[in-house]
Amino acid sequence: MILFISDLHLDASRPHITRAFYHFLANEGRQAEQLYILGDLFELWVGDDDDSSLALEVQSELRALAGSGTELYFMHGNRDFLIGESFANSTGATLLPDPHPLEIGGKRVLLMHGDLLCTGDRDYQAFRQQVRQPEWMQMVLSKSLEERRALGRQIRQQSQSMNSRKAEDIMDVTAGEVQAVMDRFQATTLIHGHTHRPARHELPSGERIVLGDWENEGWCLRYDGDWALRSWEITD
Repeated sequence: MILFISDLHLDASRPHITRAFYHFLANEGRQAEQLYILGDLFELWVGDDDDSSLALEVQSELRALAGSGTELYFMHGNRDFLIGESFANSTGATLLPDPHPLEIGGKRVLLMHGDLLCTGDRDYQAFRQQVRQPEWMQMVLSKSLEERRALGRQIRQQSQSMNSRKAEDIMDVTAGEVQAVMDRFQATTLIHGHTHRPARHELPSGERIVLGDWENEGWCLRYDGDWALRSWEITD
């Protein structure tokens, strides 16, 4: 069994989501051969030296999962792209590039976080290109933890303000980009998160499966011979 999740946005202000995640790891996670986390596990990641209780606890839980025999894979999201090799070593996870192709059930599958598909949001794409530059990331990581946390909060507030003024369709994927990337990787199944619009979409070339964000519900895509996108209620 293979599991895929994304967009948990773990944050100290949402402890019920963190508890639901730990429960998921202890149950479904340990039954899986592989778990893929396709970005935005955290609402904000300021660097692998983060010493907050949340950062340390999550790493401990992931390390326990990997130690139980489940292979763990992680792809960066737009909230936690500063996760690095130290985090991977601490948790036993393998960091994946975005996009990442692989074979599942004899078919070509493509994994993405999903933000690269939203080409209609030109302001975001320009911002993404800037902050993914090694020089920019190194500049940020050279700051103190408190400075990085303050910068992260500032960027998040600016992003929320800008998104509130954008049309909904601009923040969704662009159909042409979806087809182009699937053609480029010769994929028949595309799996991604980011848009918070969980669904399964039939395409001329196959299928696009969108993972859900963890808010009132937890979301998981399961492969065990067939694909199943499922959700369950998260309670306080």
